[in-house]
Formats: sequence, C-alpha cells, structure tokens
Amino acid sequence: MSRKQITGIGPAPRTGVDDSGCPILHVDMDAFFASVELLERPELRGTPVIVGSPAGRGVVLSATYEARAFGVHSAMPMARARRLCPRATIIPPSHGKYTEVSRGVMEIFHSITPLVEPIASDEAFLDVGGARRRLGSPGAIAAMIRAQVLERYGITCSVGVASSKFVAKLASKQCKPDGLLVVPAGEVVAFLHPLPVSALWGVGERTEQALVRLGIRTVGDLARVPPATLRRELGQAAGAHLAALAWGRDERPVTAHVPDKSIGNEETFAADVDDPEVIRRELLRLSERVAARMRKGGHVGRTVSVKLRRADFSTITRSRTLKEPTDVAQEIYTTACDLFEAAGLERVRLRLVGVRMENLSAADSASRQLTLGERETGWREAERAMDRAIRRFGPDAVLPASLVRGRLDEMEA
Repeated sequence: MSRKQITGIGPAPRTGVDDSGCPILHVDMDAFFASVELLERPELRGTPVIVGSPAGRGVVLSATYEARAFGVHSAMPMARARRLCPRATIIPPSHGKYTEVSRGVMEIFHSITPLVEPIASDEAFLDVGGARRRLGSPGAIAAMIRAQVLERYGITCSVGVASSKFVAKLASKQCKPDGLLVVPAGEVVAFLHPLPVSALWGVGERTEQALVRLGIRTVGDLARVPPATLRRELGQAAGAHLAALAWGRDERPVTAHVPDKSIGNEETFAADVDDPEVIRRELLRLSERVAARMRKGGHVGRTVSVKLRRADFSTITRSRTLKEPTDVAQEIYTTACDLFEAAGLERVRLRLVGVRMENLSAADSASRQLTLGERETGWREAERAMDRAIRRFGPDAVLPASLVRGRLDEMEA
C-alpha cells in the first residue's frame, strides 16, 4: 500500500482509490493531550514537549512527535523520559481541558453517524455506511472530519478508512501524524502482509517471541502457516484469532454504546511508601474517586480489586466479589483495606496502588436488601450529599477527616 494514498486536510482520496467497500473509519487524535496544551503554548510548537508530572514519578501521558523522536512514548516512566529527552518542556496535565475538547470532537463524529464507538478520549471507530448518500464517499467523509476538527479545535487527527475495524486502526497508525489512508477492500492482503507480525491485535512481546522462534516475522509469514499449526503452538483461541487477522478477516461491527466494564483509579507515590497508614489513606482517596465516578455514571459494582506495585516494579492484584453491588466509597474502601492486608505487603515498599470496581451494572436496576435486624449505615446518603457539595464548591469542598489530616501532615512536613 503506497503512502501516496495519504491525503491532506480537505480533499477526497486520490483519484482511482476505490473506497466503496470501506465503511469503517478509525479516527485517532495526534498526540492529543500535548496538542491541546500547545493551543495555549504556541511558542512550543516544533519543540519536544511531554505531558506528565514534572516532579513526580508518574508516567508520560502524551508527547509531541519531536519528543517521540528521542524515544519518548506514552506510559513510559517520567524519569526515563527525562533522561531520553532532557531538553523537553514538561507540562502538568490539565484533564478538564482534555475532557472538554474530547467531548466536542465526539460531537463532530455523532453529527455524521450514530454508529460511533469511542475506545478512548482521543479515538473512535465510525461506521459511515449510512451517511454516504448525504455526505459522500467514506474517504470524503474522513477528509471532512479532519477539516472540522482542525477548524474548530486547532488540532489534527489521523484517519484510517477500511472494510473492517482491525484494518482501519492499522491504517490510521500507518499515516500518523496528520494523515488519511484508505485501504481498498481488494488490497487488504497487500497492505497487511509486509507489516511486522507485532502489528496484529493480540501479539504482545511473548507471543511475538514465540512466533519469531517459528521463523514468523511478518504478517505474510504468519498467513502462510497452516491454521492447525498456529492453534497447536499458540492455543486454540489465539491461533484461530491470528490466522483470521493475517488475512484481514474481522467481523466485529462498530458498536454505538459499549458499557463500562470497570471503573478504577491508581496513584504513583512520589517516593516509595512502606507506611501502612499512608497506603490506607491513599486507598481511601482512590475509593472516594471510584465511587464518585460510579455514581456520576449511574453504575454499581460487585467486585473490588486492588493493584499493588512494589518498588522493583513487580505487581500483584487481589479482588473480592461482594454479596451485593455498591457505589459506596466506605464499602469499597473497607474491602480494599482487607485485600491489602491479606496480600501481606504491609511493610513492603510500594511504588503504586490502585482501586478498581468490576462487574458493573446500572444503579437503577440494582436493589439492596437488608437482612433481618440490619440498619442502613447512612453512608450512601452522606456520599450523595458530598457529591452535591463538590459539584457546587469544587473537588476539595468536602473530604473524609483522615484525608484532611493526611493533607495537614504533608503540609507540615
């Protein structure tokens, strides 16, 4: 597949490209968080910029392509990013701005088709098959989306246009940054087979190593291996999955609404922590955040999970399923503390902790049944009152007493 099929903002794909069998678009914003930050810092355009904590030990949230040239990428530890690109400007994240722009971009997508499947704040799949009569060919629609995003928000996106979600996502990656790539239905195999086998969904580092040991380095190499051999070497499900992808077979439709499967938050400490009280305080803070997000989204959950990462980066997770679903922070926190204590890490130096709720369901469809003699704790009503105060007066308007004491201790230190 020639890069000549990449078009600029505005025009439809080059003459002769058949996009008639390509109703699926994958739209991916370019270095989204960094691009939003540069709207207010235009003097930094063309320079390496990293979005992340300047002093903490968190991870890179976003990086301009100038920083990526030094090897910096999202999810990389900030300490390593600073070593790779010491001259980069580091900007603390401003999540409110990203949410606002993301919401506006998604509105552009929904103005084109109701079949929009967001998979992150900065990317989504669209099925534009039903919009052709009104707006033109898929390639023309993709060009229009790019033009509207640039005009309204001053940032760029890359769009892959293909016959399936899998190929559309690969196409958007191939034409980054600021590109548009159409992969005609009849040229999918020619597009896929030269790519490294790691380009396939489901091929992580270990699977790639296993395939390389078999002499499989490209998608084309994998396509020529009998499916029975792949199933034997990789397992029934993985072998069949990769055999289908190698020939561009992906039957998954664009799903307009994908319910949340889990809601969680995690925090990387500024320095490794082995004080159980500090860790419990952080578990409370995270439980409060998770519960607030669940109530805002109208969810309750049954399974509480904690993530504990040691100073050597080894990570363990523990989970427990409750008798009844909940959106109450105190119930989540109590269970998280029990899981932490059961893990036997109370005096082990931890780098990161996380709390997550799984097995979600709609709050309005869940009922709570009290056992004989049991009384309501009042926590649910108290936390909903906290929600109202926070919406009116800001995120720090109401805090549990232990979090207030912890903040005072930090200030005195």
